[in-house]
Amino acid sequence: MRWSASCRRSGVSASDASHELRTAVAGLRAELEEACLHPDETDLGDLLARALRNVGRLDAIITDLRVLAEMEAGPSVQPQRVDLAELVRDEIARRADRIAVRLRLQTGVTVEAVPIRIGRVLTNLLDNAQRHAQHMIEVGVSRDGDSAELTVTDDGEGVAESERERIFQRFTRLEAARRLDHTGTGLGLAIARDIAQAHIGSLHVGESATGGACFVLRLPLAGSVDPAGAVRRPCEAMDP
Repeated sequence: MRWSASCRRSGVSASDASHELRTAVAGLRAELEEACLHPDETDLGDLLARALRNVGRLDAIITDLRVLAEMEAGPSVQPQRVDLAELVRDEIARRADRIAVRLRLQTGVTVEAVPIRIGRVLTNLLDNAQRHAQHMIEVGVSRDGDSAELTVTDDGEGVAESERERIFQRFTRLEAARRLDHTGTGLGLAIARDIAQAHIGSLHVGESATGGACFVLRLPLAGSVDPAGAVRRPCEAMDP
Protein backbone atom coordinates (compact mmCIF):
# COMPACT_ATOMS: atom_id res chain seq x y z
CA MET A 1 0.00 0.00 0.00
CA ARG A 2 1.30 3.48 -0.86
CA TRP A 3 1.66 5.50 2.32
CA SER A 4 0.17 8.95 1.93
CA ALA A 5 2.51 11.92 2.08
CA SER A 6 0.05 13.56 4.50
CA CYS A 7 1.61 11.56 7.35
CA ARG A 8 4.74 13.68 6.91
CA ARG A 9 3.10 17.08 6.81
CA SER A 10 4.06 19.72 9.34
CA GLY A 11 2.90 18.76 12.82
CA VAL A 12 1.88 20.52 15.99
CA SER A 13 3.83 23.76 16.34
CA ALA A 14 6.29 24.04 19.20
CA SER A 15 4.35 27.01 20.60
CA ASP A 16 1.05 25.09 20.60
CA ALA A 17 2.57 22.05 22.32
CA SER A 18 4.44 24.25 24.79
CA HIS A 19 1.27 26.17 25.67
CA GLU A 20 -0.72 23.00 26.39
CA LEU A 21 2.05 21.44 28.48
CA ARG A 22 2.68 24.65 30.42
CA THR A 23 -1.04 25.01 31.14
CA ALA A 24 -1.19 21.54 32.66
CA VAL A 25 2.04 22.06 34.62
CA ALA A 26 0.82 25.46 35.87
CA GLY A 27 -2.37 23.88 37.17
CA LEU A 28 -0.41 21.23 39.05
CA ARG A 29 2.05 23.78 40.44
CA ALA A 30 -0.75 26.06 41.66
CA GLU A 31 -2.44 23.20 43.52
CA LEU A 32 0.80 22.20 45.27
CA GLU A 33 1.91 25.74 46.10
CA GLU A 34 -1.48 26.51 47.64
CA ALA A 35 -1.17 23.40 49.80
CA CYS A 36 2.33 24.42 50.93
CA LEU A 37 1.14 27.90 51.89
CA HIS A 38 -1.89 26.63 53.79
CA PRO A 39 -1.18 23.07 54.92
CA ASP A 40 -3.67 23.22 57.80
CA GLU A 41 -6.47 24.21 55.42
CA THR A 42 -5.65 21.57 52.81
CA ASP A 43 -7.67 18.42 52.41
CA LEU A 44 -4.99 15.89 51.45
CA GLY A 45 -7.38 13.55 49.69
CA ASP A 46 -8.85 16.36 47.62
CA LEU A 47 -5.39 17.72 46.79
CA LEU A 48 -4.15 14.34 45.60
CA ALA A 49 -7.23 13.81 43.46
CA ARG A 50 -6.78 17.19 41.72
CA ALA A 51 -3.05 16.61 41.29
CA LEU A 52 -3.66 13.21 39.73
CA ARG A 53 -6.12 14.76 37.27
CA ASN A 54 -3.45 17.23 36.18
CA VAL A 55 -0.85 14.47 35.89
CA GLY A 56 -3.32 12.48 33.81
CA ARG A 57 -3.76 15.43 31.46
CA LEU A 58 0.02 15.80 31.12
CA ASP A 59 0.35 12.09 30.35
CA ALA A 60 -2.42 12.29 27.72
CA ILE A 61 -0.81 15.28 25.98
CA ILE A 62 2.63 13.64 25.92
CA THR A 63 1.16 10.38 24.58
CA ASP A 64 -0.73 12.18 21.80
CA LEU A 65 2.34 14.22 20.83
CA ARG A 66 4.38 11.00 20.64
CA VAL A 67 1.78 9.45 18.33
CA LEU A 68 1.90 12.49 16.05
CA ALA A 69 5.70 12.38 15.95
CA GLU A 70 5.65 8.69 15.05
CA MET A 71 3.13 9.29 12.26
CA GLU A 72 5.18 12.08 10.74
CA ALA A 73 8.20 9.77 10.68
CA GLY A 74 6.20 7.30 8.56
CA PRO A 75 4.92 3.79 9.35
CA SER A 76 7.20 1.74 11.62
CA VAL A 77 5.66 -1.53 10.44
CA GLN A 78 4.53 -2.81 7.06
CA PRO A 79 0.79 -2.41 6.39
CA GLN A 80 -1.12 -5.70 6.33
CA ARG A 81 -4.59 -6.96 5.58
CA VAL A 82 -6.98 -6.00 8.37
CA ASP A 83 -10.52 -7.33 8.76
CA LEU A 84 -12.36 -4.32 10.16
CA ALA A 85 -15.09 -6.38 11.84
CA GLU A 86 -12.48 -8.42 13.73
CA LEU A 87 -10.59 -5.26 14.70
CA VAL A 88 -13.80 -3.72 16.10
CA ARG A 89 -14.68 -6.84 18.10
CA ASP A 90 -11.16 -7.04 19.56
CA GLU A 91 -11.19 -3.37 20.57
CA ILE A 92 -14.65 -3.54 22.17
CA ALA A 93 -13.64 -6.67 24.13
CA ARG A 94 -10.74 -4.76 25.73
CA ARG A 95 -12.85 -1.82 26.87
CA ALA A 96 -14.95 -1.28 29.99
CA ASP A 97 -17.23 1.55 28.95
CA ARG A 98 -19.99 3.57 30.58
CA ILE A 99 -22.37 2.76 27.72
CA ALA A 100 -22.49 -0.64 26.03
CA VAL A 101 -21.63 -0.45 22.32
CA ARG A 102 -24.00 -1.96 19.74
CA LEU A 103 -22.35 -3.58 16.73
CA ARG A 104 -23.54 -3.74 13.13
CA LEU A 105 -20.68 -5.46 11.35
CA GLN A 106 -20.39 -6.82 7.84
CA THR A 107 -17.82 -9.61 7.70
CA GLY A 108 -15.07 -9.85 5.13
CA VAL A 109 -14.45 -6.08 4.83
CA THR A 110 -10.64 -5.94 4.62
CA VAL A 111 -8.22 -3.07 4.10
CA GLU A 112 -4.45 -2.69 3.72
CA ALA A 113 -3.48 -0.85 6.90
CA VAL A 114 -1.28 -0.64 9.97
CA PRO A 115 -3.53 -2.37 12.54
CA ILE A 116 -2.35 -0.39 15.57
CA ARG A 117 -3.06 2.87 13.75
CA ILE A 118 -6.61 1.95 12.68
CA GLY A 119 -7.16 0.66 16.20
CA ARG A 120 -6.11 4.09 17.46
CA VAL A 121 -8.70 5.76 15.21
CA LEU A 122 -11.44 3.51 16.61
CA THR A 123 -10.26 4.09 20.18
CA ASN A 124 -10.32 7.87 19.74
CA LEU A 125 -13.78 7.80 18.14
CA LEU A 126 -15.17 5.53 20.87
CA ASP A 127 -13.66 7.70 23.61
CA ASN A 128 -15.33 10.72 22.01
CA ALA A 129 -18.67 8.90 21.72
CA GLN A 130 -18.56 7.74 25.34
CA ARG A 131 -17.95 11.34 26.38
CA HIS A 132 -20.99 12.71 24.54
CA ALA A 133 -23.55 9.89 24.27
CA GLN A 134 -26.59 9.71 26.51
CA HIS A 135 -27.79 6.11 26.07
CA MET A 136 -26.64 4.72 22.70
CA ILE A 137 -23.41 4.13 20.79
CA GLU A 138 -23.18 2.00 17.66
CA VAL A 139 -20.22 0.91 15.56
CA GLY A 140 -20.83 -0.24 12.01
CA VAL A 141 -18.63 -1.81 9.35
CA SER A 142 -19.75 -2.14 5.75
CA ARG A 143 -18.56 -2.25 2.16
CA ASP A 144 -19.48 0.60 -0.20
CA GLY A 145 -18.16 0.13 -3.73
CA ASP A 146 -14.35 0.07 -3.58
CA SER A 147 -14.33 1.49 -0.06
CA ALA A 148 -14.64 0.13 3.45
CA GLU A 149 -16.72 2.21 5.82
CA LEU A 150 -16.44 2.24 9.61
CA THR A 151 -18.99 4.37 11.44
CA VAL A 152 -19.30 5.40 15.09
CA THR A 153 -22.63 6.99 16.01
CA ASP A 154 -24.08 8.27 19.28
CA ASP A 155 -27.22 9.95 20.61
CA GLY A 156 -25.51 12.95 22.17
CA GLU A 157 -25.83 16.63 21.29
CA GLY A 158 -24.21 16.18 17.90
CA VAL A 159 -21.83 18.59 16.17
CA ALA A 160 -23.13 21.80 14.63
CA GLU A 161 -22.55 21.93 10.89
CA SER A 162 -20.39 25.05 11.28
CA GLU A 163 -18.05 23.15 13.64
CA ARG A 164 -17.70 19.88 11.71
CA GLU A 165 -14.32 20.72 10.23
CA ARG A 166 -12.97 22.71 13.14
CA ILE A 167 -13.16 19.77 15.55
CA PHE A 168 -10.45 18.02 13.52
CA GLN A 169 -7.99 20.86 14.09
CA ARG A 170 -5.31 20.15 16.67
CA PHE A 171 -5.95 21.37 20.22
CA THR A 172 -9.55 22.29 19.36
CA ARG A 173 -12.13 21.51 22.04
CA LEU A 174 -15.70 22.72 21.77
CA GLU A 175 -17.60 23.98 24.82
CA ALA A 176 -19.51 20.71 25.22
CA ALA A 177 -16.28 18.69 25.25
CA ARG A 178 -14.73 20.96 27.87
CA ARG A 179 -17.85 20.71 30.01
CA LEU A 180 -17.95 16.91 29.87
CA ASP A 181 -14.22 16.18 30.20
CA HIS A 182 -11.68 18.60 31.67
CA THR A 183 -8.71 16.32 30.93
CA GLY A 184 -9.04 16.01 27.13
CA THR A 185 -6.14 17.15 24.94
CA GLY A 186 -7.99 18.32 21.82
CA LEU A 187 -5.76 16.02 19.75
CA GLY A 188 -7.81 12.81 19.53
CA LEU A 189 -9.91 13.67 16.47
CA ALA A 190 -6.99 15.40 14.75
CA ILE A 191 -4.89 12.27 15.17
CA ALA A 192 -7.74 10.09 13.90
CA ARG A 193 -8.09 12.15 10.70
CA ASP A 194 -4.32 12.22 10.14
CA ILE A 195 -4.25 8.42 10.36
CA ALA A 196 -7.16 8.13 7.93
CA GLN A 197 -5.47 10.40 5.40
CA ALA A 198 -2.15 8.57 5.78
CA HIS A 199 -4.04 5.41 4.70
CA ILE A 200 -5.41 7.18 1.58
CA GLY A 201 -8.75 7.47 3.37
CA SER A 202 -10.97 10.10 4.95
CA LEU A 203 -12.71 10.86 8.23
CA HIS A 204 -15.77 13.11 8.45
CA VAL A 205 -18.60 13.76 10.88
CA GLY A 206 -22.29 14.24 10.17
CA GLU A 207 -25.57 13.78 12.00
CA SER A 208 -26.80 10.39 13.19
CA ALA A 209 -30.40 9.21 12.93
CA THR A 210 -30.82 10.10 16.63
CA GLY A 211 -29.52 13.64 16.15
CA GLY A 212 -26.12 12.86 17.67
CA ALA A 213 -22.78 12.59 15.91
CA CYS A 214 -21.97 10.14 13.13
CA PHE A 215 -18.25 9.74 12.41
CA VAL A 216 -17.45 8.01 9.12
CA LEU A 217 -14.03 6.51 8.40
CA ARG A 218 -13.59 5.48 4.77
CA LEU A 219 -10.63 3.42 3.57
CA PRO A 220 -9.88 1.78 0.22
CA LEU A 221 -10.70 -1.92 0.22
CA ALA A 222 -7.73 -4.27 -0.02
CA GLY A 223 -6.98 -4.75 -3.71
CA SER A 224 -8.97 -1.70 -4.85
CA VAL A 225 -7.95 -0.43 -8.29
CA ASP A 226 -8.56 3.24 -7.58
CA PRO A 227 -9.14 3.76 -3.83
CA ALA A 228 -8.53 7.51 -4.01
CA GLY A 229 -11.57 7.96 -6.23
CA ALA A 230 -14.12 6.59 -3.80
CA VAL A 231 -16.93 8.96 -2.83
CA ARG A 232 -18.10 9.16 0.78
CA ARG A 233 -21.71 8.23 1.43
CA PRO A 234 -23.41 10.72 3.78
CA CYS A 235 -24.23 9.56 7.32
CA GLU A 236 -27.88 10.42 6.75
CA ALA A 237 -28.06 7.80 3.98
CA MET A 238 -26.96 4.95 6.23
CA ASP A 239 -29.34 2.14 7.02
CA PRO A 240 -30.81 2.39 10.54
